[in-house]
Amino acid sequence: MEDKIRKIFENEAAAIKRIPVTGNYIKAVDIIHNHVHIKKGKLITAGMGKAGQVAHNIATTFSSTGTPAIFLHPSEAQHGDLGILQENDVLLAVSNSGKTREIIELCDLKDNLFPSIPVIVITGHENSPLVERADCYIITGAPSEVCPLGLTPTTSTTVFTVIGDALVILMMERIGFTAGDYAKRHHGGYLGVKSREKSEKS
Repeated sequence: MEDKIRKIFENEAAAIKRIPVTGNYIKAVDIIHNHVHIKKGKLITAGMGKAGQVAHNIATTFSSTGTPAIFLHPSEAQHGDLGILQENDVLLAVSNSGKTREIIELCDLKDNLFPSIPVIVITGHENSPLVERADCYIITGAPSEVCPLGLTPTTSTTVFTVIGDALVILMMERIGFTAGDYAKRHHGGYLGVKSREKSEKS
């Protein structure tokens, strides 16, 4: 059993190492920085199912590190939540297949309201409908899932999370985000105390 667990970890680690690193990471950061920090819009993330949960996490991590972001559920967008969109926003869509129907429909709805909002896509498939709709796309490397059925989103959600972390860190460096800035956004809990202590020492 321990060998089996180690093998799962090794497969997930190998998938992370195989994520293609391209100039599109910088392009994505440029787009987000321009729309959120220059034009004063916000980052809106979207995804369905497990990918949606990762998209939600990406939004909260961006928000806590100085880049206002919010998760928009693609299905709820069709029932009024689309109203969160503003003209200077940017949409970050997460879809392993690159052809998630609800995400494609969200792009259509977005175009009907604010067609100028750029779309960044994180996906496992370069030749997909969402990539065709994207102003910028980041490829995961399409790793095989460690799920014994090869179906449950497992490895794919791992690489989604890592890619989101990379974008967050690049943005923190771009805007010069400090421990003091962090402390202002984390009043309570262990991180609040730690960030204030670090800010006072700097």
